[in-house]
Amino acid sequence: MSRSTPSPAPLEEHDVLVGGRSMRVVRRPASGPGARRTPLLLCNGIGAATDVLDPLVAALPEDLDIIRFDPPGIGGSAAPRMPYHLSWMAHRVGQVLTKLGIGEADVLGFSWGGMLAQQLAISRRRRVRKLILAATGPGALMVPASPRVMAVLTSPKRHQDPSYVDTVAAKIYGGSLRHHPERAAEALGSGSRRGPLRGYYYQLLALSGWTSLPLLPAITADTLIIAGDDDPIVPRGNATMLNRAIRRSRVHRYPGGHLELLLDPEPFAAEIDRFLSS
Repeated sequence: MSRSTPSPAPLEEHDVLVGGRSMRVVRRPASGPGARRTPLLLCNGIGAATDVLDPLVAALPEDLDIIRFDPPGIGGSAAPRMPYHLSWMAHRVGQVLTKLGIGEADVLGFSWGGMLAQQLAISRRRRVRKLILAATGPGALMVPASPRVMAVLTSPKRHQDPSYVDTVAAKIYGGSLRHHPERAAEALGSGSRRGPLRGYYYQLLALSGWTSLPLLPAITADTLIIAGDDDPIVPRGNATMLNRAIRRSRVHRYPGGHLELLLDPEPFAAEIDRFLSS
């Protein structure tokens, strides 16, 4: 008689009050008898609600406790009163973990969220056990995207207008979207959450003048750097910069572009699981 596979735990949604504003937090508790003690915190890219990470969460093992959140002014989180810096955001994320009763977490940061994850690992190092940096760089001092890619990134339009993202996906995301740009709108949830535009612009401003490069040697967490070989937003040289500066790090390169983590999450989930379990 075969054993039935346990069903994944239902998602929990919380409105966590930090700094006088509510932040939408989504948690998938670990299920099964071998649940792991350390939760995994996911930090998302710019402009999209945390729902875009659903495919990755579904692909990760059910014995992982997974926590994610909408940044201020994005998705279900309240709009911030004024612009903020990435170091301020790291402090707020630390407060969210405290309110959830979590002392230490593994942290995965994707794109913009990868820079937030670096800031967490630098300024809240005792709270980060292992660090995963996906499709990201060290901020202002990095190998930059081309001017035509940067011009698209200055606007949230690709998160608001599915027809627009179809026209720019191949150019800015690369990888499999060079041949199937129509997949980008679905992966990003384009048009599904039309919150105040200032949430996007505040995320951009949070990076103003920010760089982790001089402080990367201070990161003590074991670090996995995931980098695509055709990522117009984060050119491949950035992974080399991160790897050289973070002492306990290694690079996992994949053939693809900026959004492959969302488009084909299974191989990434397997690599992430191996890293967290090692």
